[in-house]
Amino acid sequence: MIPRGITTQFSGVYYLIASKSIFPISSVSELKIAKGFIMPTVAEERVLVVPTSEFHTLGHFQGFSDDLATYLPALLDSQHLSYRPRGEMEQDPSFKQLIPYMLFRYIDRQGVARLFQYTRGGGQGEKRLHARRSVGIGGHISTDDAEAGAMADVYRVGLERELAEEVVIETPYTERCVGLINDDETPVGQVHLGVVHLFDVTEPMVHPRESEILSAGFQPIDEILGALDDFESWSQIVVRALFG
Repeated sequence: MIPRGITTQFSGVYYLIASKSIFPISSVSELKIAKGFIMPTVAEERVLVVPTSEFHTLGHFQGFSDDLATYLPALLDSQHLSYRPRGEMEQDPSFKQLIPYMLFRYIDRQGVARLFQYTRGGGQGEKRLHARRSVGIGGHISTDDAEAGAMADVYRVGLERELAEEVVIETPYTERCVGLINDDETPVGQVHLGVVHLFDVTEPMVHPRESEILSAGFQPIDEILGALDDFESWSQIVVRALFG
C-alpha cells in the first residue's frame, strides 16, 4: 500500500495520494494543495537565457559566425541575461539559451585530422536530438553555476562543469573559443545559441563519462564530412564552417 501524501507514477502519469483521494497530475512540478495536504513543488532547473531581440540587435546570422568580438562580450555583459525555467524556455523562441559546444580534435602522426564524435542516447536531456550523431559536448548554464560572480565567470564555470560531467580527458590539450552557432531552421535551434570551443588534444584519449554518450571515438574529419546527414544540425553547421 502506498502511504498518503507522496507521489507515485504509473504509465507516465504521476498521482498525488492525499487524504482519501488520488489526484492525477501531468508532472511533479504541478503539485499544489490537495484536501488540505501541502506538498512542496519540485524545483525545476533554471537556465541562463538572453532575449532573442538582444541577439538580433547585435546582428542576426544563420549558421556559424567567427565574429566573437561582436557577440560574446556583449551577450555575457547584457543586463537582460536571466535564469528562467528550462521547460518554458525550450518552447519559447523569444529567448536563447546559451550553450557551450565543445569539439575535440586530434591530428595523428600521419597528419590526419580527427574529431571526437558520438551518438546521443535516449537518456540525454534534449529529447529532440536523441539518436543523432554529434561532434559537440556541452549543456546549459544554470543557477548551479551562478555563485561564480561575474557573468563571464559564470559561463566559464558552467562550461567546465559540463566538461567534467560528460567526458574524461586523459591527455594534454589546448582550448580556444572559435565562434557561435545559430540555427533558426530547427525547433531546437530556435531556442538555443551555441558558443563553440575547439580543444586540440595531444592524444586521442577523450572518453565518455555519461552512459548516454554512445559509440564514441575519434573519426577522420573527411569521413564525418561524408556522413553529415547523420549528424545533428549544429554539428553539420560547425563541421562545414571549420573543416569543410
